[in-house]
Amino acid sequence: MLLDKEEYLSAGLNIGMRRKVEDMEPFIFRVKKNKLAIIDLEQTDERIQTAARFLSEYDPEDILVISRKEAGHKPVVTFAEATGAERIYGRFMPGTLTNPMSDDYREPEVVVVTDPKEDKQVVKEAVNARIPVVAIADTVNKLEYVDLAIPANNKGTRSLAVIYYLLAREYQKHRGELEEDDDFEYTIDMFEAEDVAEEEEE
Repeated sequence: MLLDKEEYLSAGLNIGMRRKVEDMEPFIFRVKKNKLAIIDLEQTDERIQTAARFLSEYDPEDILVISRKEAGHKPVVTFAEATGAERIYGRFMPGTLTNPMSDDYREPEVVVVTDPKEDKQVVKEAVNARIPVVAIADTVNKLEYVDLAIPANNKGTRSLAVIYYLLAREYQKHRGELEEDDDFEYTIDMFEAEDVAEEEEE
């Protein structure tokens, strides 16, 4: 595994929700007595590796990472800083991927969304623009327009920090920019959520 299993568990990557959709059933390890779904960590780890390998086929400026939900703001910003990718956090302006007349218009070749439900406008526009979508998907997320899903807890700040940390590290490794894990100059804590708007203003 990319990370010690205990680190995955302590970050809560495997904690799903009581509600689950059919699309996510294959990724559920078990359902607890309180009906809370537990995500299969081995599949999560596998999909992070697959996603990083897939993203490494793209130059960083062609990757757009997005998070409308606050828990993903810092992870997305730090991923972009570590890899050179583009990022949008907070509000996503309609037409960003489809309207060339918009001041916010962008032409990425692949998008990464933190939550397909919260970032549904992004997913919708990516589909219309024929841009592949990589998504971190919890047990409530439908995968109809997602090309590559990473099954994981996309609610928790620590969980998202771990996922984006690993995606950035493995992206660099696959691009030949990093030889050993220990050479990666970022830590998981640096991806942990905080007030990004305040930090960037400073």
